[in-house]
Amino acid sequence: MRLKDKVAIITGAASGIGKATALLFGQEGAKVMCADVNEEGADATAARIRDSGGAAESRRVDVSREAEVQAMVGETVARWGRLDILFNNAGVEFGIPVTQVPEEEWDRLIDVNLKGVFLGCKHAIPQMVKQGGGSIINTASGAGLQGVPWLSTYCASKGGVVLLTRSLAVEWAAQGVRVNAVCPGVIRTPMVERGILQGMQMTGGTADDIWQRLARAHPMGRVGEPEEVARVVLFLASDEASFVTGVPMPVDGGWQAGPVAQQQPP
Repeated sequence: MRLKDKVAIITGAASGIGKATALLFGQEGAKVMCADVNEEGADATAARIRDSGGAAESRRVDVSREAEVQAMVGETVARWGRLDILFNNAGVEFGIPVTQVPEEEWDRLIDVNLKGVFLGCKHAIPQMVKQGGGSIINTASGAGLQGVPWLSTYCASKGGVVLLTRSLAVEWAAQGVRVNAVCPGVIRTPMVERGILQGMQMTGGTADDIWQRLARAHPMGRVGEPEEVARVVLFLASDEASFVTGVPMPVDGGWQAGPVAQQQPP
């Protein structure tokens, strides 16, 4: 087991990448605090870990509220005595032109996607330093590494996560705290599915049409699955990545590598 006796917090654990990672961490021996604003979903994820013989608890947490994040860290440490891994994964997304973004929606997205990561790191790092080290993984995005039309607000938040990750990695490396990020391409999650519905309303296309267009944007010719991102998070969380910090790691089927080839190889 790659995480035997490790203690982990995962935000956004009710669905998608967070859920897949929580289940994988449980299989790999971690004690997992499943946190999400969706309390019922977080409870269900934790129950699945326990049903499989693992250790897990759940908690409703709005990552944009400092008191709730601080309480999440405190409860985890009180329950299991330490905190080895923090996966700052909770996030929201919408895709509309910047000229149509209401100020309150900008604030909400930045509060969850960027401030939430800041708050998680702020309250996890002191505990990790106290115990001699730890691993933080932040969910950024391929949209945090390059611009994407109609996702300017989302790109801004995830670009902030990338540079926050790099800066914290440098700040805390000497204290044994590693900080990395995953930068997924399009992953088949409930959040993306909601975006598909929004895209149908904007373009009039069908869901299948949009999924196929998104798949063709990746050199591998398909979108990713949550479990594929979870396996990368597992590596970054584990001691196998002991000399890895400050890395925004794409998990994107080749999207960041370059444009899709327009012809078959000779």
